[in-house]
Amino acid sequence: MSFYIDQWYIILVLPTIVISFLAQFKVKSSYRKYSRIATAKGITGAMAARIILDSKGLYNVAVTQIGGEMTDHFNPKTNVVALSTGVYNSASVAAVGIAAHEVGHAIQHSEKYFPAQIRAAIVPTVNFSARISWFAIIVGLLFSIGWLAVVGLVLISFSTLFQLVTLPVELDASRRANNQLAACAVIAGKEEENGVRNMLTAAAMTYVAALLTSVATLLRLILIVNGRGRR
Repeated sequence: MSFYIDQWYIILVLPTIVISFLAQFKVKSSYRKYSRIATAKGITGAMAARIILDSKGLYNVAVTQIGGEMTDHFNPKTNVVALSTGVYNSASVAAVGIAAHEVGHAIQHSEKYFPAQIRAAIVPTVNFSARISWFAIIVGLLFSIGWLAVVGLVLISFSTLFQLVTLPVELDASRRANNQLAACAVIAGKEEENGVRNMLTAAAMTYVAALLTSVATLLRLILIVNGRGRR
């Protein structure tokens, strides 16, 4: 049984883990690279976020500073764009790109962007299923309770659905970031435009890798449960 599990893990999951590692390495190296390139206009991440928000009439969305590195996010419940210290205070290409990306999520929220609404709606289900899905699958396999293992598969599939919906949401936020930075004249010249685009593209690859890993994990579990059911 252990060889069977390892077999599918090596064939399906391990390659996606390698891809995820490479994607994380790429985004971190891109962040370090473009953090050292200052914007010609000296606009910080916080300033860029405020400029774009105001241009869209989103005066009610606050921009705050939080600790950590690459902890930037938008909270739709509080209407707050939270930027890490390195983004909030920095006038680098990386900082304005990341800030604009998070503002992209705020714009999605204000415009009721459908994929973002779906993602928000399934978060409670995903959180619940993540706590019990593996337990159901493991117990179902150990005690040959087929229906319980299938229930576990259904529950864990919500995580894959979440990753599937997350990808277009993140890609759209990056698209909005590129457009708004140009429209609001936050960045100047092709070098800065290319820097932001490269930074956001690297970040997008982490979401592609996460989806691949989730799909591979789900497929592996389906094969394991199906193989056990035939015995």
